[in-house]
Amino acid sequence: MIFLPTPLPDAFVIEPEVQRDERGFFARTFCAQDFARRGLCTSFAQCSISFNARAGTLRGMHYQAEPYAEAKLVRVTQGAVYDVILDLRPHSAAYRRWFAVELSAENRKMLYVPEGFAHGFQTLANGAEVFYQISLPQVPDAARGVRWDDPAFRISWPLAISCIAERDRQYPAYPS
Repeated sequence: MIFLPTPLPDAFVIEPEVQRDERGFFARTFCAQDFARRGLCTSFAQCSISFNARAGTLRGMHYQAEPYAEAKLVRVTQGAVYDVILDLRPHSAAYRRWFAVELSAENRKMLYVPEGFAHGFQTLANGAEVFYQISLPQVPDAARGVRWDDPAFRISWPLAISCIAERDRQYPAYPS
């Protein structure tokens, strides 16, 4: 795996190293030893998928409150998404900054989302499916979010929003 640092500390875009032969290819998508070497989460307690029927669907920006903050490894198994992470760690040099990358079934890139980050995405194709490996089981009472269009962050989304959950629309403005 190739770990590409992002402008946000502790977050990585990860590209699988593909080994091709006449059958097709083989590539690792996770190795605890490689993750540990970089100080990243090496244990995932939950895996989830998100299927999204329409291009332009927006999910986010979600996170889990302390002490249930979670790390995620995110990849797309069908279609493509514009994947966004937002550093909400108050003591981080990148506090309130965001980073985005296109993840697709075709490019096979993954995004490592550290604890203390909000995460969301917008689908770039109909029928997009996202696969998550998550460090902790979900705790419904710890679920939080920030508005996708909060002026405090100025996240730039590539498409008009075709579908968004009311919950995601109604998050309050982030405190200044």
